[in-house]
Amino acid sequence: MRLWGLDGFEQDVFPVIGSKPVKTIAAADFLDCLERMKKRGVLETAHKVKSKCSEVMRYAVATRRAERDPVADLKGALPPVKHRHYASITYPSQVGGLLRAIDGYQGKSRVTQAALSLLPLVFVRSSELRYARWEEFDFDQAQWRIPAERMKRPYPHIVPLSKQAIGVLRELKPFTGPEGLVFPGIRSSEHPISENTINAALRRMGFTGDEMTGHGFRSMASTLLNEQGWEPDAIERQLSHIDENEVRAAYNYAQYLPVRRKMMQAWADYLDTLRQEKQGKAVPVAIAA
Repeated sequence: MRLWGLDGFEQDVFPVIGSKPVKTIAAADFLDCLERMKKRGVLETAHKVKSKCSEVMRYAVATRRAERDPVADLKGALPPVKHRHYASITYPSQVGGLLRAIDGYQGKSRVTQAALSLLPLVFVRSSELRYARWEEFDFDQAQWRIPAERMKRPYPHIVPLSKQAIGVLRELKPFTGPEGLVFPGIRSSEHPISENTINAALRRMGFTGDEMTGHGFRSMASTLLNEQGWEPDAIERQLSHIDENEVRAAYNYAQYLPVRRKMMQAWADYLDTLRQEKQGKAVPVAIAA
């Protein structure tokens, strides 16, 4: 069984037990591998590797290559992963208030205003937005192709662009284009806006860290798109959530692209509808992302 997409196998498992006959591998051998990963600070990967090792051993038992799965003895050997939580607004009426607040943003930077306007429409990670470059955008094809090296994956990420997203970019391009960073910082065009720029702008608009964050736009889109009945796999692909099978993911990096194009335009139209429903300032609601 070939185990793709988990760096821990190449670095921490194969060097320790890769040459051992499967029937001779004991729980202590697997524990040595897991402790190597724990020391490297990749606890989440260690949990995934542990699960995959157990799958391998169960397969070995089923094919008479081993007597039992020793990984089962390691229950509780790893501490649980502590996931970070991001505040997000998800009630439609409150989303409308947030969008109106963004439209009325009074900050000095046109770049920050554009970043705030684009983020709800594309709901990428903050780092993916900050380091966006003009050459990655194709207005004729209505898509943003984030290179594989920036995604830290073996494949690029395609973000279909709605008419509204293209409108935001066209307005910004005369100021920061036609090449280089889309959202350069104030001090240098060679460096992007800071990691805190979006969150600081949200604070100036009156939203605290317990109410809304830049990362929260991803939760907002995921929650509402799922509630609207869009295909969950298409939503996950648009969010660029990790596919543990990296070979399959690399082959299918454009998977669900037709439905994603339709979904992204419908999402932008839906946000316009919420924006027009005047119900005052959003009352933020925090959820786990």
